Amino acid sequence: MLDLESATLAIRVRRDDSAENVVASKVFLFLSGLFFCNAANAGLQFEEGIARDPENMRPLYKEEHWIRFNELVPVERLVLYRCMDGTAFARKRVNYRPSAQAPAFEFVDARKGYVEGLRYKQNQAALWYRPPGTAAEKNALLAVKNLVADAGFNEFIRINWLQLRAGNALPLEFAVPTRLQAYKFNLRQTRESLFAGAPAVTYQLKLSGLWSLLADPIEVTYDKTSRRLLRFQGLSNLRNDEGQFDLKAQIDFPQPSRAAPEEDWQKNLAAPLTGCRLSR
Repeated sequence: MLDLESATLAIRVRRDDSAENVVASKVFLFLSGLFFCNAANAGLQFEEGIARDPENMRPLYKEEHWIRFNELVPVERLVLYRCMDGTAFARKRVNYRPSAQAPAFEFVDARKGYVEGLRYKQNQAALWYRPPGTAAEKNALLAVKNLVADAGFNEFIRINWLQLRAGNALPLEFAVPTRLQAYKFNLRQTRESLFAGAPAVTYQLKLSGLWSLLADPIEVTYDKTSRRLLRFQGLSNLRNDEGQFDLKAQIDFPQPSRAAPEEDWQKNLAAPLTGCRLSR
């Protein structure tokens, strides 16, 4: 669902870590991560997404999400990313307590040893990342309004659902750890449709200004009644097998979340991560 690193802008002139590709990828992490709003009253819920190559629909990887709720409010999230053979290669942990739409998080990808996240220092958001093959961390404080980060994008949609449904385009600034800054985006509703026979609504996330002419948007489709994420389409928050931010994916979440036993959280939090290839 996003990351964004999770966003919506891949300039396809070259396959490298250009600023545009990195931003797009961040928004997805967002997003992919980005988006489980089920009517869970409390406790732990589980939901799974399957990512496919949008060009040939070949399965790429799976996302397993455990979301802890307090009433209807998400408190924390654990995501395990698996290759199609079941190998766990990446993990993300999200803490919504400091901010619903800009939560603290840590993402680890064992394929290249890449780590990134957002933490809070004296109530101020700080982005950080550790490049593959290095022990030195790079970080920077953020001082922006309307900050959105990672899976907080889903909460931003929930909070602003009525405004978006009314046709308003909403600005936001999406955090991109590898750039140690936030980029300006616009979010708006683009269409209503039927998705697997149920009424659905699609929102589009685009970079603001001239960047929007050079980058593809991200689209997310929600069930109109339950407001549950059904599909993410765009640049994934994951790097490709070569370590570049140009992995495009269609991620479907076919089943609503279900209750999960508490021991699943600790088991998957401690699960070993191993490198594997998405292109197999």
